[in-house]
Amino acid sequence: MSDQQDQAASAPEMLRLSKRLAELGLCSRREADEYIAKGWVRVDGEVVNVLGTKVYPTQHVELDPIAQQIQDSRVTILINKPVGYVSGQAEDGYEPAVVLFKPENQWEGDTSGVRFSPVHFQGLAPAGRLDIDSVGLLVLTQDGVVAKTLIGENSQVEKEYLVRVSGHLKGDGLRLLNHGLSLDGEALKPARVWWQNKDQLRFILREGKKRQIRRMCEMVGLEVVGLQRIRIGRILLGDLPRGQWRYLRSDESFI
Repeated sequence: MSDQQDQAASAPEMLRLSKRLAELGLCSRREADEYIAKGWVRVDGEVVNVLGTKVYPTQHVELDPIAQQIQDSRVTILINKPVGYVSGQAEDGYEPAVVLFKPENQWEGDTSGVRFSPVHFQGLAPAGRLDIDSVGLLVLTQDGVVAKTLIGENSQVEKEYLVRVSGHLKGDGLRLLNHGLSLDGEALKPARVWWQNKDQLRFILREGKKRQIRRMCEMVGLEVVGLQRIRIGRILLGDLPRGQWRYLRSDESFI
């Protein structure tokens, strides 16, 4: 092999600029395309405004201060969802949890310093699901980086639940809840599950298949009669009252 071929073989692979921006945690890929098109991204000090541009991982990539200001102004909302609300779009007569996002429902204990504004509705979307008949911590965000962190393909963020159950646990049921069950033809990732008290289990999961905990419990002889999510990553539900919300503070993060 020639020296030129050796160099080509060892050269780092080029990436789409939008993907590189997302990898660096500066914004989401969708947001990156918007910023590139507006000329708000620089590579090695030069403005790049052509979508699809590729860069080497070694190149210096940065957002223009305008884009950074927009990115920093995106809000994330923490809601203590009551029973009877869906996480996303309205369905079967049930309202989406976003209808709770109004000034009168803001928790008086919110210490974020962020003032409610109608602009915070723009692009606000749930980062994860919580069933109609489940309660607890639900995240709505304008920030693509937060969404990717919580529900991206490679997300490893823990979600913690308190689960009241009835029925009789099968002999090896607790072991299976921790690891050994499959849903929808796929093996579930290892979980951490233990008895909190005689009728309540505590679950810690790193994935979120539809109605996962309820289906897992059914497979080992239990019926879920109450489910509350109390933590997502490093963010606790804490004292946030049911049906109220607060802003994620600038000094808080999920990881």
